Amino acid sequence: MPLPCAGQVWDGRGALLQWNFEMIYNVAIDGTVFRLDLDLDRETGSWRCLLDGREVQIDAVLAQPDVLSIVIAGRAYQIRRERLASDVRIWVGDQSYAAEVSDSRSLRSRKARADSGKGPRPLVAPMPGKVVRFLVGVNSPVEAGQGVVVVEAMKMQNEIKSPKKGTVLKLAVAEGAAVNAGDVLAIVE
Repeated sequence: MPLPCAGQVWDGRGALLQWNFEMIYNVAIDGTVFRLDLDLDRETGSWRCLLDGREVQIDAVLAQPDVLSIVIAGRAYQIRRERLASDVRIWVGDQSYAAEVSDSRSLRSRKARADSGKGPRPLVAPMPGKVVRFLVGVNSPVEAGQGVVVVEAMKMQNEIKSPKKGTVLKLAVAEGAAVNAGDVLAIVE
């Protein structure tokens, strides 16, 4: 049986299913890079997870700031994040690992959309969440990479940045509004 590609999962009966994952990360643990695809099942509230293309059964709860309680394939773990001046360490029990997480789609899209284009550019929600606040107003000048809006998702606040240098033409949603992945939040020209 061939390995599934990103976005494909075996259904357990030998059929290959397509799946559009909302969040895709590159996770480096002690220098080894893994691809992590996550999607929230809105009906059950559970996570669907692929690790390097293989489905993994997980359940996770943020027990307290920087502490994650997670069950992987029926086994429970407590994972603690430690932020140091030079890096981030992840503790699983008494084992410590250097960790780095990057959103491959965000990096790729920022490189692809580097400001050489003309015309208005939308800022879109990268995942479902709630608009916490706008950092700028309509007609405000912004620099490429400057924060425009803060969206809260999974109890974490994410700053959505301007794709180009320009002026904010429109704020497309109100503070406090629920948004879905791909919804336009603002337009910069």
